[in-house]
Amino acid sequence: MPPPPDTTGHVPLPPGGPVAMPSPPQAPAAPDPAGTTMAVLLIGPAGAGKTSVAKYWADHRRVPTAHISLDDVREWVRSGFADPQSGWNDNSEAQYRLARRTCGFAARNFLANGISCILDDAVFPDRPVVGLGGWKRHVGPGLLPVVLLPGLDIVLERNAERTGNRRLSDEEVARIHGRMAGWYGSGLPIIDNSQLDIPETARILDDVLARSIASPPQW
Repeated sequence: MPPPPDTTGHVPLPPGGPVAMPSPPQAPAAPDPAGTTMAVLLIGPAGAGKTSVAKYWADHRRVPTAHISLDDVREWVRSGFADPQSGWNDNSEAQYRLARRTCGFAARNFLANGISCILDDAVFPDRPVVGLGGWKRHVGPGLLPVVLLPGLDIVLERNAERTGNRRLSDEEVARIHGRMAGWYGSGLPIIDNSQLDIPETARILDDVLARSIASPPQW
């Protein structure tokens, strides 16, 4: 009569050596935004810290990343530059639209060559067609928008430290900040960086992007 099969509990032992216990099913790993090629749109009022955070975030990623600032591109126009501070008109509106298209082209070009990008712009929630909708057309549906919105006292303080045509009046800063509050309830992720320094804000941005990659916002 043959010997009984060699078993331990309910796990059969095959001939030739021991076998490991079956592993429990593993949950899928959370997306790692630091190593993912992506396009991010950082939205916020003047003085929110968009440019500083975007530069820091781009500098500290593990994959090649470009920072594309709408204001920098807009200021490529030297002779004939239309500064909205001198009066918002058809010319300044046209230059903003042109700058957005140029930034969108640059972003698509970087992405096509495996380079991530982060763009920053003061997009207003009450003008989705020319703002958020325009960025979606220019860059693509995979663009991940995040709103950076500190308190009014913070943006006023930061604006006061600016020089040149990027410094706005307190009244204008307050007006822009009030319009930006419309992003609450929009479904877009919002970071209040009132009490955060730049590295802390960039770390939270990574956390927000990980959630956005796993469950993209509807916009």
